[in-house]
Amino acid sequence: MDEPFLYNVIETRIGPLTIVVDGEGSVTELWLSDASLRLGPEPRYRCDESATSDAGVQLVEYANGERRQFDLPLAPRGSAFQQKVWEQLLLIPYGETRSYGQLAAMLGNPNGSRAVGRANATNPIGIVIPCHRVIGASGDLTGYGGGLPMKQRLLELEGSAKPSLFGFGA
Repeated sequence: MDEPFLYNVIETRIGPLTIVVDGEGSVTELWLSDASLRLGPEPRYRCDESATSDAGVQLVEYANGERRQFDLPLAPRGSAFQQKVWEQLLLIPYGETRSYGQLAAMLGNPNGSRAVGRANATNPIGIVIPCHRVIGASGDLTGYGGGLPMKQRLLELEGSAKPSLFGFGA
C-alpha cells in the first residue's frame, strides 16, 4: 500500500477545515468542511492531529485575521498547466484580487481565461493557494468550490470585498 495521507479537522471562525498532508508533511489538500466522513473509510487516509498541527495553527491564525501569508510546504497534485496557474495564485497579495483574464495574461495567454478558470476550480488547497482572490472581469464573484458565501466571507476577511447584503461575512 502507498504511504498514507494524514488528515485532521480543525474548527475555525470560518467553519471546519480538513487539512491533508503527505508523509513528508506537505499540504496536499484542504477541504472547506469537515471531510472526516469522506476520508475516514479510505485506507490511504489516516487521521493524525500532530501531522497537521503547523498547518492548523496557521489556518486558525488566518481565520482570526492574524495571518496574511502562509509558510507551509505545499504539494498539490495536478497537471503542469494547473501547477502554473496555482503558482500564479500564490503571487496574488492578501487583500487583492485578480480576474481570470489577468491571470491568463500573466501566463502568456490573454485568451486563456476559461482554461485558467478550470485550473482554478481544481485547486486542491484553497485558502492557502488563494483561488478565492480570483473574480470575474466585471468585479463580480464567480464560482468557488467552497460556495460563493465562503468566497465572499474570505474576501471580506481580507478586506478586498464590500460587505454582503446577505450576511455572508459575519
